[in-house]
Amino acid sequence: MPAPLPPATLDQLFRAARTHNGFAAEPISDEALHTLYELMKWGPTSANCCPARIVFVRSAEAKEKLRPALMPGNVDKTMTAPATAIIGRDLDFHEQLPRLFPAADARSWFVGNQPLIEHAAMLNASLQGAYLILAARALGLDCGPMSGFNSAKVDAAFFPDSKVKSFMLVNLGHGDPAKLYPRGPRLDFTEVCRID
Repeated sequence: MPAPLPPATLDQLFRAARTHNGFAAEPISDEALHTLYELMKWGPTSANCCPARIVFVRSAEAKEKLRPALMPGNVDKTMTAPATAIIGRDLDFHEQLPRLFPAADARSWFVGNQPLIEHAAMLNASLQGAYLILAARALGLDCGPMSGFNSAKVDAAFFPDSKVKSFMLVNLGHGDPAKLYPRGPRLDFTEVCRID
């Protein structure tokens, strides 16, 4: 069995990790973004459906395409982040299931069942967004995930003529500690969990 990760690693992934609002100007390379995806892709999804689709917004031109979709409080931090991951859910994800889940005819579970497609796409793409955050932290990057944007504008600019619908942005880079808010509390075990 694998051994538990050392405390310093758990701190980097969870306890000391923060949601960043400002980033150093240090760029993120293509290689780093490829490495990030190659790590996050191994997180589990239902029937290995992998519905997340990602656009890494890095160029000045792409940032300007993104700007009109941002809520005012998210403009500066997104424009100055070295990269922003737009995470969308592909509502045609089930067309990949014959390749991704050959153990069963999983595609047939979804064809014609739009409520199930919507539910599975949102649930599993959200999981993949969380895996992206953990993978970024594992690679020494800081993250600023957010939902404060106009999805329809993002979809028109970055996913035109497709069935991909955006739902999350994650700014990526090396965070500026001076722009952190005080750390918010979390709920205690007894407020959230029970053991039956």
